[in-house]
Amino acid sequence: MTELIGKNGTWTFDGAVLRVVPGHEKDVARLRSALGEIAVPLEALAGIAFEAGKKTKNGAGRIRLRLRAGADPLLQACGGRLADEADPYQLEVPAERGGVAEYFADEVRDALSVAQIPAEPADRYLITPPPVPISANGQDGTGSFDGETVRLEWGWLADGKKRTAGNRAWPLAALEAVEWRPAVGMDWGWIRFRVRGDAGIVSANPRLDPNCLALWGTKKESGNSAVLAAAIVGRMAHPNATPEAPATVAAAAPDHDALLRRLRELGELRRDGVLTDEEFAMAKQAVLRQM
Repeated sequence: MTELIGKNGTWTFDGAVLRVVPGHEKDVARLRSALGEIAVPLEALAGIAFEAGKKTKNGAGRIRLRLRAGADPLLQACGGRLADEADPYQLEVPAERGGVAEYFADEVRDALSVAQIPAEPADRYLITPPPVPISANGQDGTGSFDGETVRLEWGWLADGKKRTAGNRAWPLAALEAVEWRPAVGMDWGWIRFRVRGDAGIVSANPRLDPNCLALWGTKKESGNSAVLAAAIVGRMAHPNATPEAPATVAAAAPDHDALLRRLRELGELRRDGVLTDEEFAMAKQAVLRQM
């Protein structure tokens, strides 16, 4: 077992699975905390690189995983729009641990070389999507997914056009695509749901499109919404699926120790004010159902 402790989390590698565990400090990106522990099987990896501390603060370096295209529902949903500090597949490494990071990267490279992982895009999700039920708040409402149905419920800040259209609900099979954009600077973000049979986007403005949850500027909002998008995308038909391959990722056998660690993490996040009581209760139930 090889372990690397960084500033925003810990990575371990046993030769077959690389585990990404987020840190618990308050400055760790919301998205990392909301995702919890991620198990990355070797077959999902395309490469790994360590960059010595030239581009980061305090001389720290950065180690990065490169995943095969189509292997991870989070990256599929986010489409390369994750900021470095939110990307769970990057780890900031203190300067004094640079040698350990180099060794860790070599261990993963050696395993990839022996396994001869194919370079082409995956035809199914190799990383398990976030558990359900799950919800996320936006600027003008709340999105939720229970594993079968996606719902949008409008709040008091929703535009009149959205309130006139009413709350939205679609079975998973009705969705053609899910698009996520973070709120950056003065630009709005969104989760937009493309529904089969719709002629097109009702409005390019996320505040006016009733098939779109608008996002505005908070780390909490962007983090939770990306996890919601990943949970939905990971249960939709894979874009590269073939008749010989399963359309979605197979359910992985639950790791009891990882689930217990996740329960402790959720308790700490609620205690620190990162999770509301409602968000904690929903996330806790999702973990307990896996146990």
